[in-house]
Amino acid sequence: MARMSVRQMWAAKLAGQPVVSGQPSVARSRTEPVVPAMRVPFSGLVLGIDPSLRGTGLVLVEFTPGRQPVLLRCQTVKVPARHPMAVALAEIHRAVTAFMVAGDVRHVALEQTIFVQNFQTAQILGAARGAAMAAAALHNRPVFEYAPLRVKQAVVGAGRASKEQMARTVMALLGHGRTLAPDEADAAGVALCHAYTWRE
Repeated sequence: MARMSVRQMWAAKLAGQPVVSGQPSVARSRTEPVVPAMRVPFSGLVLGIDPSLRGTGLVLVEFTPGRQPVLLRCQTVKVPARHPMAVALAEIHRAVTAFMVAGDVRHVALEQTIFVQNFQTAQILGAARGAAMAAAALHNRPVFEYAPLRVKQAVVGAGRASKEQMARTVMALLGHGRTLAPDEADAAGVALCHAYTWRE
């Protein structure tokens, strides 16, 4: 049996089809009943994070089965360029901690760093992600990471959706009246992606 490509594996996973060891799970006995995998809807608070050294987006979204997700709180952690990296990282850590303390966060969802050619940029983004993840870890909350392509596929249904289309879809799903800041919209997208694709 041919091995599935990474793209085929993601497509199968997002479609709720079982994938085992890179192989499609189709080798079944003719008499064996096919039982679809039941997905338990996510319930609880998700802290979505779009990490950046100077503008980290944070959103707290409540998910209740059978109801529309509710945006409880959002913030962009803005740190002026005149402040050194250490100060920016401390602000990110402090802000994430405040979200963790204020609400009973169940999971933390983080956007993965996209491929960048500049090593220094990758290093800065990695530091910002580390500050956010450390704050979540200190509160014993599990952290889940999602690639931007997967977030767009889960929320919009198209991996090449524009940032504007993504923001409009996020606000429609949340029933949010005002326009979210770009980093907050991205963070909300990660939180929605987590709830929509998460499995027990």
